[in-house]
Amino acid sequence: MKTATIGRLSQPGFFPPLFSTIYPRWNLLLPKTQNYFHIHLISDATGETLHAVARAAAAQYSNVRAIEHAYSSIRSRTQLDKVIGDIEASPGIVLCTLVDTKLAEHLKLKCQEMGLPCVSILDPVLAVFRSYLGTEQTPKIGGQYILNAEYFQRIDALNYTIMHDDGQHPEGLDQADIILVGISRTSKTPTSMYLANRGIKTANIPLVPNVPAPRELGEVTKPLIVALIATPERIIQVRRNRLLSMKVEKDTDYVDRQAIIVEITETRKMCATNKWPIIDVSRRSIEETAASILSLYQDRKAAALS
Repeated sequence: MKTATIGRLSQPGFFPPLFSTIYPRWNLLLPKTQNYFHIHLISDATGETLHAVARAAAAQYSNVRAIEHAYSSIRSRTQLDKVIGDIEASPGIVLCTLVDTKLAEHLKLKCQEMGLPCVSILDPVLAVFRSYLGTEQTPKIGGQYILNAEYFQRIDALNYTIMHDDGQHPEGLDQADIILVGISRTSKTPTSMYLANRGIKTANIPLVPNVPAPRELGEVTKPLIVALIATPERIIQVRRNRLLSMKVEKDTDYVDRQAIIVEITETRKMCATNKWPIIDVSRRSIEETAASILSLYQDRKAAALS
């Protein structure tokens, strides 16, 4: 089997649980001292669904690294045969989303001949839909990317969020769905962009020592306002990295622990006064923070309707 020398495990005889428990006959495909494996992602559209599933699964195996081979817009037998050639050169797990059943069956057959696992990740979900709805699907390549109202809502949200990043254009704050406030380095901007990609108009306002918040923030009626905070240690770490990236070596109040504690305390006081919810982002990913915010947002909408 053709492999690349990338690294080796400290424990001889190790191989990932994915191979050893689910597909025991494929243990032989992975050299026992190898700490990586190949994964081929084959889609007839953008492949975003495959990437999300593959990375979510691979993240559960911290001792083995997935080398991704991504193939998008595969819609002909000629294109697929070239992909199959790549799979033969670097054997590994094969995941696909191919609406064309003939192409999907051809890929599965070739993988079977090579003794490799091949999973069409949408098949189990589509089977559940088919059983529950009692009707056949209408195959549509990249159906989730149709230019519908939801698509344009996301674009509108992204445009709004970019325009209202970092306290810009406070006169438009009441048009937001969500406003994030917080001191520097609490992930306000990336969280805002993530929410915007979900179709949520999100503005963010930095809370700066000795600088009053925009007057408009206290006048809004429509948006949900959420404060993001973190521990002083986390803020110091991120701010120091920020200063290093800017080649600033001198310590200032920006990274002074006591000054940061005061900033966090003032944030909490402001939130208590205005009854704004607070989310601690110290140990949260952007996705986890956004999920918590969306939950608050949905609860607020539900309460408004009741």
